[in-house]
Amino acid sequence: MAKKPSADAEVKPAEDAAESKEGKPEAKEKKPKAPKAPKSAPEQASADAPKAEAPTAPAAPKAPKPAGEPGKKKKRAGVSPARGKKLRNQLKNTYQKIHKEGAMPLAKAVSVLKASKRVKFDETVEIHMSLGVDATQSDQLIRGTVPLPFGVGKTVRVVVFCQGDNVGKAKDAGADFAGSDDLIEKIQKQNWLDFDVALATQDLMGKVSRLGKTLGPRGLMPTPKAGTVITGDVGQAVKDFKAGKVEYRTDKGGNVHAGVGKLSFEEDKIAANVTSFVDAIRAAKPAGIKGNYVNSITLSSTMGPGIKLAM
Repeated sequence: MAKKPSADAEVKPAEDAAESKEGKPEAKEKKPKAPKAPKSAPEQASADAPKAEAPTAPAAPKAPKPAGEPGKKKKRAGVSPARGKKLRNQLKNTYQKIHKEGAMPLAKAVSVLKASKRVKFDETVEIHMSLGVDATQSDQLIRGTVPLPFGVGKTVRVVVFCQGDNVGKAKDAGADFAGSDDLIEKIQKQNWLDFDVALATQDLMGKVSRLGKTLGPRGLMPTPKAGTVITGDVGQAVKDFKAGKVEYRTDKGGNVHAGVGKLSFEEDKIAANVTSFVDAIRAAKPAGIKGNYVNSITLSSTMGPGIKLAM
């Protein structure tokens, strides 16, 4: 007798038929999404507005500059501060008066210079002479010293390079420092320059010449032309420089400049110093100069106007 197929056998062919369709199980049906509700006006405006950036952390403060470091903005050199209206008018009137007068006699020039004083400190009286020399020619260089009868109005520190009995003579005459090897060694090793005038005797010039690189650029090197090499009495040479012996020398333009006293001096003393200086320059005229030797002479003070002299 034939056996009846079981219930399980009947179900399997139906399941196989379902899986055989395109070899894949049936995809699940997607549910339709519900439409979003429209936004209100404030919400729409906030959505359209650009997003605000997150606040950044504050920058760290810059480290302070060292005390010695210069700032970025530098003050221009040679620019004087602004002058007030009163000072401008005073200077204008003074210059107009001087220009109208022209070249003045020495006595009147000194009087006008003292009357034009406008600062509190004691100004130096200066003389400036324009000479008709060629500064490029060695035989036309003007250089020397002149003792002023009433000094220059300041304390002059004098050092004397000498030995033996001359050390005592120099100190007795008023020298601030006197010696030989000890002073030379002090200048070489310590760069000591606490003096205004350096004198040397003839016998020590061989040793003093070693200081040329130190003293030369500062105008302190003893030289025969400047009268700072002593060939005679040491004491008298020291007294001359302590009293106010002025050194002069032509510059590249053939001009001579020097201080001839203080504005606090009496008028006759200033005039005497100026006369002594001008006479010394005229006496130093080179033999090869032709034409005008002294082109102009101008007297001035540290902060005062320049006055042309007729002398």
